[in-house]
Amino acid sequence: MKAPTDPIPMISPEQHDAALRWLSLLHDEPSAADQARFSRWLQADPAHAEAYAQAQVIWEMSEEPAAKLAAEESASLDALLKAMDASPKRSLPRWGAALAMAACLVMMIGVGLGWQPQRWIDDVGADYVSAPGQVRTVTLADDSQVTLDADSAIAVNFANGERHVQLRRGAAFFQVTHTGEPFVVDGGQGETRVLGTQFEVRLQPQGAQVTVLSGRVGVTAGADLPQQILTAGQRVSYDQTHTTDPQPVDSENQLAWRQGWLNYYRTPLADVINDLSRYYPGRIVVLNDQLAAKKVSGSFPSKDPVAVLAALKSVVGFEQYEALGRVIVIR
Repeated sequence: MKAPTDPIPMISPEQHDAALRWLSLLHDEPSAADQARFSRWLQADPAHAEAYAQAQVIWEMSEEPAAKLAAEESASLDALLKAMDASPKRSLPRWGAALAMAACLVMMIGVGLGWQPQRWIDDVGADYVSAPGQVRTVTLADDSQVTLDADSAIAVNFANGERHVQLRRGAAFFQVTHTGEPFVVDGGQGETRVLGTQFEVRLQPQGAQVTVLSGRVGVTAGADLPQQILTAGQRVSYDQTHTTDPQPVDSENQLAWRQGWLNYYRTPLADVINDLSRYYPGRIVVLNDQLAAKKVSGSFPSKDPVAVLAALKSVVGFEQYEALGRVIVIR
Protein backbone atom coordinates (compact mmCIF):
# COMPACT_ATOMS: atom_id res chain seq x y z
CA MET A 1 0.00 0.00 0.00
CA LYS A 2 1.43 3.38 -1.03
CA ALA A 3 1.89 6.04 1.62
CA PRO A 4 -0.35 9.04 1.06
CA THR A 5 1.40 12.01 -0.52
CA ASP A 6 0.91 15.58 0.60
CA PRO A 7 -1.09 17.70 -1.84
CA ILE A 8 0.81 20.45 -3.64
CA PRO A 9 -0.05 23.69 -1.84
CA MET A 10 -1.89 26.41 -3.71
CA ILE A 11 0.28 29.42 -4.45
CA SER A 12 -1.17 32.92 -4.51
CA PRO A 13 0.12 35.61 -6.92
CA GLU A 14 1.52 37.48 -3.91
CA GLN A 15 3.49 34.41 -2.79
CA HIS A 16 4.78 33.90 -6.33
CA ASP A 17 5.96 37.53 -6.50
CA ALA A 18 7.57 37.24 -3.07
CA ALA A 19 9.47 34.11 -4.19
CA LEU A 20 10.84 35.97 -7.21
CA ARG A 21 11.96 38.83 -4.97
CA TRP A 22 13.70 36.42 -2.61
CA LEU A 23 15.37 34.70 -5.56
CA SER A 24 16.69 38.05 -6.79
CA LEU A 25 17.96 39.02 -3.36
CA LEU A 26 19.72 35.70 -2.73
CA HIS A 27 21.58 35.95 -6.05
CA ASP A 28 23.04 39.32 -5.06
CA GLU A 29 25.31 38.77 -2.03
CA PRO A 30 22.66 38.60 0.71
CA SER A 31 23.60 39.54 4.26
CA ALA A 32 23.32 37.16 7.19
CA ALA A 33 20.16 39.00 8.25
CA ASP A 34 18.68 38.54 4.76
CA GLN A 35 19.39 34.82 4.88
CA ALA A 36 17.79 34.53 8.30
CA ARG A 37 14.65 36.38 7.16
CA PHE A 38 14.47 34.15 4.08
CA SER A 39 14.71 31.01 6.23
CA ARG A 40 11.84 32.23 8.42
CA TRP A 41 9.72 33.09 5.35
CA LEU A 42 10.42 29.70 3.78
CA GLN A 43 9.33 27.80 6.91
CA ALA A 44 6.26 29.93 7.56
CA ASP A 45 4.07 28.25 4.93
CA PRO A 46 4.48 25.12 2.72
CA ALA A 47 3.30 27.25 -0.22
CA HIS A 48 6.39 29.44 0.21
CA ALA A 49 8.72 26.51 -0.41
CA GLU A 50 6.71 25.45 -3.47
CA ALA A 51 6.66 29.02 -4.82
CA TYR A 52 10.42 29.32 -4.38
CA ALA A 53 11.01 25.99 -6.14
CA GLN A 54 8.92 27.19 -9.10
CA ALA A 55 10.82 30.49 -9.15
CA GLN A 56 14.10 28.58 -9.42
CA VAL A 57 12.78 26.64 -12.43
CA ILE A 58 11.74 29.91 -14.08
CA TRP A 59 15.21 31.33 -13.37
CA GLU A 60 17.02 28.39 -14.95
CA MET A 61 14.77 28.39 -18.02
CA SER A 62 14.86 32.17 -18.43
CA GLU A 63 18.55 33.00 -18.06
CA GLU A 64 19.65 32.25 -21.63
CA PRO A 65 16.72 33.93 -23.43
CA ALA A 66 16.97 36.82 -20.97
CA ALA A 67 20.58 37.33 -22.01
CA LYS A 68 19.54 37.50 -25.64
CA LEU A 69 16.65 39.87 -24.96
CA ALA A 70 18.76 42.08 -22.72
CA ALA A 71 21.39 42.39 -25.45
CA GLU A 72 18.72 43.31 -28.00
CA GLU A 73 17.15 45.94 -25.78
CA SER A 74 20.25 47.53 -24.23
CA ALA A 75 20.98 49.95 -27.08
CA SER A 76 17.29 50.84 -27.39
CA LEU A 77 17.00 51.48 -23.67
CA ASP A 78 20.05 53.74 -23.76
CA ALA A 79 18.57 55.68 -26.67
CA LEU A 80 15.23 55.95 -24.87
CA LEU A 81 16.84 57.39 -21.75
CA LYS A 82 18.74 59.92 -23.84
CA ALA A 83 15.57 60.84 -25.71
CA MET A 84 13.79 61.40 -22.41
CA ASP A 85 16.77 63.55 -21.32
CA ALA A 86 16.61 61.83 -17.94
CA SER A 87 19.42 62.17 -15.44
CA PRO A 88 19.69 59.62 -12.61
CA LYS A 89 18.23 60.94 -9.37
CA ARG A 90 19.25 58.02 -7.17
CA SER A 91 21.53 55.03 -7.27
CA LEU A 92 20.17 51.67 -8.39
CA PRO A 93 20.45 48.47 -6.35
CA ARG A 94 23.41 46.21 -7.00
CA TRP A 95 22.71 43.51 -9.58
CA GLY A 96 24.92 40.68 -10.72
CA ALA A 97 25.23 40.35 -14.49
CA ALA A 98 23.17 37.17 -14.74
CA LEU A 99 20.56 38.55 -12.37
CA ALA A 100 20.25 41.75 -14.39
CA MET A 101 19.47 39.70 -17.49
CA ALA A 102 16.84 37.62 -15.71
CA ALA A 103 15.39 40.76 -14.15
CA CYS A 104 15.12 42.25 -17.64
CA LEU A 105 13.02 39.28 -18.74
CA VAL A 106 10.81 39.33 -15.65
CA MET A 107 10.22 43.09 -15.94
CA MET A 108 9.46 42.86 -19.65
CA ILE A 109 6.90 40.12 -19.13
CA GLY A 110 5.46 41.68 -15.99
CA VAL A 111 4.51 44.91 -17.75
CA GLY A 112 3.69 43.27 -21.08
CA LEU A 113 4.58 45.06 -24.27
CA GLY A 114 5.28 48.28 -22.39
CA TRP A 115 8.82 47.08 -21.62
CA GLN A 116 10.27 47.46 -25.09
CA PRO A 117 12.31 50.67 -25.30
CA GLN A 118 12.66 50.65 -29.10
CA ARG A 119 8.86 50.52 -29.50
CA TRP A 120 8.53 53.54 -27.22
CA ILE A 121 11.07 55.47 -29.30
CA ASP A 122 9.32 54.54 -32.56
CA ASP A 123 5.87 55.45 -31.26
CA VAL A 124 6.85 58.79 -29.73
CA GLY A 125 7.56 60.21 -33.20
CA ALA A 126 4.88 58.27 -35.11
CA ASP A 127 1.60 59.54 -36.56
CA TYR A 128 0.07 56.09 -37.15
CA VAL A 129 0.77 52.86 -35.24
CA SER A 130 -0.54 49.30 -35.47
CA ALA A 131 -0.57 47.05 -32.43
CA PRO A 132 0.87 43.50 -32.38
CA GLY A 133 -1.54 41.31 -34.35
CA GLN A 134 -3.33 44.30 -35.91
CA VAL A 135 -3.27 45.10 -39.65
CA ARG A 136 -4.47 48.68 -40.06
CA THR A 137 -5.26 50.83 -43.12
CA VAL A 138 -5.09 54.63 -42.82
CA THR A 139 -5.86 57.40 -45.32
CA LEU A 140 -3.37 60.27 -45.50
CA ALA A 141 -4.17 63.93 -46.14
CA ASP A 142 -3.60 63.50 -49.92
CA ASP A 143 -6.01 60.49 -50.02
CA SER A 144 -3.12 58.03 -50.36
CA GLN A 145 -3.71 54.83 -48.37
CA VAL A 146 -1.19 53.05 -46.19
CA THR A 147 -1.77 49.54 -44.82
CA LEU A 148 0.37 48.91 -41.76
CA ASP A 149 1.45 45.35 -41.06
CA ALA A 150 1.14 44.23 -37.45
CA ASP A 151 3.34 46.09 -34.95
CA SER A 152 4.36 48.85 -37.36
CA ALA A 153 4.66 52.64 -37.16
CA ILE A 154 4.97 55.54 -39.63
CA ALA A 155 5.52 59.30 -39.36
CA VAL A 156 4.10 61.61 -42.04
CA ASN A 157 5.53 64.95 -43.18
CA PHE A 158 3.87 66.75 -46.07
CA ALA A 159 5.77 70.02 -46.48
CA ASN A 160 7.90 72.07 -48.88
CA GLY A 161 6.32 70.54 -51.97
CA GLU A 162 7.17 66.92 -51.08
CA ARG A 163 5.28 64.13 -49.34
CA HIS A 164 7.50 62.13 -46.99
CA VAL A 165 6.53 59.08 -44.95
CA GLN A 166 9.06 57.58 -42.55
CA LEU A 167 8.69 53.87 -41.80
CA ARG A 168 9.76 53.71 -38.16
CA ARG A 169 8.96 50.06 -37.44
CA GLY A 170 7.67 46.98 -39.24
CA ALA A 171 6.23 47.14 -42.76
CA ALA A 172 3.72 49.16 -44.76
CA PHE A 173 1.95 48.84 -48.12
CA PHE A 174 1.38 52.08 -50.04
CA GLN A 175 -1.29 53.02 -52.58
CA VAL A 176 -0.29 56.51 -53.64
CA THR A 177 -2.60 59.20 -55.00
CA HIS A 178 -0.91 61.25 -57.70
CA THR A 179 -0.95 64.96 -56.94
CA GLY A 180 2.11 66.16 -58.86
CA GLU A 181 4.17 66.30 -55.66
CA PRO A 182 6.92 63.71 -55.05
CA PHE A 183 6.02 60.88 -52.64
CA VAL A 184 9.01 59.42 -50.75
CA VAL A 185 9.16 56.63 -48.15
CA ASP A 186 12.19 56.83 -45.85
CA GLY A 187 13.22 53.62 -44.10
CA GLY A 188 16.39 51.84 -43.04
CA GLN A 189 18.54 54.88 -43.94
CA GLY A 190 17.43 54.71 -47.58
CA GLU A 191 14.46 55.97 -49.55
CA THR A 192 11.86 54.72 -52.01
CA ARG A 193 10.61 57.36 -54.43
CA VAL A 194 7.26 56.79 -56.11
CA LEU A 195 7.15 56.85 -59.89
CA GLY A 196 3.55 55.59 -60.05
CA THR A 197 2.87 52.42 -58.09
CA GLN A 198 1.56 50.19 -55.30
CA PHE A 199 4.40 48.84 -53.18
CA GLU A 200 5.58 47.60 -49.79
CA VAL A 201 8.54 48.74 -47.70
CA ARG A 202 9.62 46.34 -44.95
CA LEU A 203 12.36 47.14 -42.45
CA GLN A 204 15.16 44.62 -41.93
CA PRO A 205 17.91 44.51 -39.28
CA GLN A 206 20.40 46.44 -41.44
CA GLY A 207 18.14 48.23 -43.92
CA ALA A 208 14.91 47.53 -45.75
CA GLN A 209 13.23 45.48 -48.47
CA VAL A 210 11.00 46.96 -51.19
CA THR A 211 8.42 44.91 -53.14
CA VAL A 212 6.42 46.39 -56.03
CA LEU A 213 2.89 45.22 -56.78
CA SER A 214 2.21 47.60 -59.68
CA GLY A 215 3.87 50.60 -61.34
CA ARG A 216 7.45 51.72 -60.61
CA VAL A 217 9.59 52.97 -57.75
CA GLY A 218 13.15 54.25 -57.48
CA VAL A 219 15.14 52.88 -54.52
CA THR A 220 18.25 54.64 -53.21
CA ALA A 221 20.20 53.18 -50.28
CA GLY A 222 22.47 56.20 -49.74
CA ALA A 223 23.31 59.59 -51.19
CA ASP A 224 26.35 58.25 -53.05
CA LEU A 225 24.67 55.12 -54.44
CA PRO A 226 22.84 54.86 -57.77
CA GLN A 227 19.06 54.56 -57.82
CA GLN A 228 17.54 51.15 -58.62
CA ILE A 229 14.33 51.22 -60.68
CA LEU A 230 11.78 48.51 -59.80
CA THR A 231 8.69 47.56 -61.76
CA ALA A 232 5.73 45.30 -60.94
CA GLY A 233 6.71 41.89 -59.57
CA GLN A 234 10.21 42.92 -58.49
CA ARG A 235 11.98 43.23 -55.15
CA VAL A 236 15.24 44.67 -53.82
CA SER A 237 16.90 44.77 -50.42
CA TYR A 238 19.34 47.42 -49.27
CA ASP A 239 21.55 48.46 -46.39
CA GLN A 240 23.68 51.58 -45.91
CA THR A 241 26.26 50.61 -48.55
CA HIS A 242 24.58 48.31 -51.07
CA THR A 243 21.37 47.66 -52.99
CA THR A 244 20.70 44.23 -54.50
CA ASP A 245 19.77 43.87 -58.15
CA PRO A 246 16.00 43.67 -58.75
CA GLN A 247 14.75 40.10 -58.35
CA PRO A 248 11.50 38.66 -59.74
CA VAL A 249 8.93 37.80 -57.06
CA ASP A 250 5.30 36.77 -56.81
CA SER A 251 4.29 40.06 -55.21
CA GLU A 252 0.63 39.10 -54.70
CA ASN A 253 1.75 36.03 -52.79
CA GLN A 254 4.35 37.91 -50.76
CA LEU A 255 1.93 40.69 -49.85
CA ALA A 256 -0.86 38.33 -48.74
CA TRP A 257 -0.38 39.48 -45.12
CA ARG A 258 -2.93 42.17 -46.02
CA GLN A 259 -5.50 39.34 -46.28
CA GLY A 260 -4.25 37.54 -43.15
CA TRP A 261 -1.79 35.06 -44.68
CA LEU A 262 1.98 34.69 -44.32
CA ASN A 263 3.50 32.91 -47.33
CA TYR A 264 7.07 31.64 -47.52
CA TYR A 265 9.24 29.76 -49.97
CA ARG A 266 12.63 28.53 -48.72
CA THR A 267 12.74 31.31 -46.14
CA PRO A 268 15.06 31.13 -43.10
CA LEU A 269 13.15 30.16 -39.98
CA ALA A 270 14.56 33.26 -38.25
CA ASP A 271 12.71 35.49 -40.75
CA VAL A 272 9.48 33.55 -40.27
CA ILE A 273 9.76 33.85 -36.49
CA ASN A 274 10.45 37.56 -36.83
CA ASP A 275 7.16 37.94 -38.75
CA LEU A 276 5.24 35.81 -36.25
CA SER A 277 6.58 37.94 -33.40
CA ARG A 278 4.65 40.92 -34.72
CA TYR A 279 1.42 38.92 -34.36
CA TYR A 280 2.20 37.51 -30.91
CA PRO A 281 1.47 39.64 -27.81
CA GLY A 282 4.89 39.02 -26.29
CA ARG A 283 8.26 37.86 -27.58
CA ILE A 284 9.46 34.80 -29.52
CA VAL A 285 13.17 34.07 -29.18
CA VAL A 286 15.23 31.59 -31.24
CA LEU A 287 18.39 30.50 -29.40
CA ASN A 288 19.82 28.06 -31.95
CA ASP A 289 21.59 29.71 -34.90
CA GLN A 290 21.65 26.51 -36.93
CA LEU A 291 17.92 26.10 -36.40
CA ALA A 292 17.31 29.76 -37.27
CA ALA A 293 19.00 29.25 -40.66
CA LYS A 294 16.78 26.31 -41.69
CA LYS A 295 14.62 27.05 -44.74
CA VAL A 296 10.83 26.97 -44.44
CA SER A 297 8.09 26.90 -47.08
CA GLY A 298 4.37 27.15 -46.52
CA SER A 299 1.30 29.33 -46.13
CA PHE A 300 0.15 30.18 -42.59
CA PRO A 301 -2.72 32.20 -41.07
CA SER A 302 -1.28 35.22 -39.26
CA LYS A 303 -4.11 35.44 -36.72
CA ASP A 304 -2.87 32.42 -34.72
CA PRO A 305 0.94 32.55 -34.33
CA VAL A 306 0.92 29.85 -31.64
CA ALA A 307 -0.76 27.40 -34.05
CA VAL A 308 1.80 28.35 -36.72
CA LEU A 309 4.61 27.56 -34.29
CA ALA A 310 3.04 24.16 -33.61
CA ALA A 311 2.93 23.45 -37.36
CA LEU A 312 6.55 24.53 -37.78
CA LYS A 313 7.60 22.42 -34.82
CA SER A 314 6.08 19.30 -36.39
CA VAL A 315 7.93 19.90 -39.67
CA VAL A 316 11.24 21.48 -38.64
CA GLY A 317 11.59 19.86 -35.24
CA PHE A 318 12.59 22.05 -32.29
CA GLU A 319 12.09 22.36 -28.55
CA GLN A 320 9.68 25.06 -27.40
CA TYR A 321 9.23 26.51 -23.93
CA GLU A 322 7.12 29.29 -22.45
CA ALA A 323 8.49 31.66 -19.82
CA LEU A 324 5.90 33.32 -17.59
CA GLY A 325 3.30 33.12 -20.34
CA ARG A 326 4.76 36.05 -22.34
CA VAL A 327 7.94 34.74 -23.95
CA ILE A 328 8.24 31.68 -26.19
CA VAL A 329 11.74 30.21 -26.34
CA ILE A 330 12.71 28.02 -29.32
CA ARG A 331 15.88 25.95 -29.30
